[in-house]
Amino acid sequence: MTDFKNAAELLELCRQHDWQISHVMKQRECDLGEVTMDQVLARMARVLEIMKEAAFTPLKTPARSMGGLIGGEARQLRLHLDSGQHICGAVLSRGITYACAVLEVNTSMGVIVAAPTAGSSGVVPGLLLSLQEEYRLSDSQVMDALFNAGAIGYLAMRNATVAGAVGGCQAEVGVAAAMAASAAVELMGGAPAQCLDAASTVLMNMLGLVCDPIGGLVEYPCQSRNTAGVATALTAAEMALSGVPQLIPFDEMLHTMYQVGRRIPYELRETALGGCAATPSGCRLCHKEIT
Repeated sequence: MTDFKNAAELLELCRQHDWQISHVMKQRECDLGEVTMDQVLARMARVLEIMKEAAFTPLKTPARSMGGLIGGEARQLRLHLDSGQHICGAVLSRGITYACAVLEVNTSMGVIVAAPTAGSSGVVPGLLLSLQEEYRLSDSQVMDALFNAGAIGYLAMRNATVAGAVGGCQAEVGVAAAMAASAAVELMGGAPAQCLDAASTVLMNMLGLVCDPIGGLVEYPCQSRNTAGVATALTAAEMALSGVPQLIPFDEMLHTMYQVGRRIPYELRETALGGCAATPSGCRLCHKEIT
């Protein structure tokens, strides 16, 4: 039976079998779900299909969110990218564009993949689909990266939290960015230890991020924080792939994130009673008429 309770056990499985994290996760899904590898791969293929549709559709057909706070940002970013005037590199520019698009689909009641939550669902597809385009990677390679991301998300859910109401936005966008960073490292040829170094770096850099949705709606600042998650994930992946070591193991950083999250005041944990939600402009937006 292939299973692991923490990152240390995951790395040991990778070492014993000379597997990448994605293969450990695929085998775990087969063993625990009592299904074949073909069935597991078919399910992940559907996940990737949904992610692509959510990332690409708003670029042509923008949709207003149910709360009226966002809509059309992805299209604006794509036009800016196409104009050649963007100041980020191609991977990051596309990544933040796709992240915005996924949040637009989510907030307009479209179909998305929670990765690990709906409010943070733009980070993983944003970065991975951008890397796929830039480096002409196959769907099979991206699917493996998604299994890698799933392993990181599983560890966060098992040993900490992915809920903004419990741990702040560091537990939602932070964990999503950790998933994306680890997946990106494997996708670009990194070793399992480098994947977990990247994930740990993300949690370190997003430590303490609060959850303060305006009006209690998972729209704003959630969308822009997804773009920040893409940038943080890309930075962490670059550092790990270059060989820069992470001094704090992922298991320890995950525990730290959870402890910090429990100490964040409840006003800053998805209650819309503090932070951006409590600003004068934020309060006025709560009563904005939806058009």
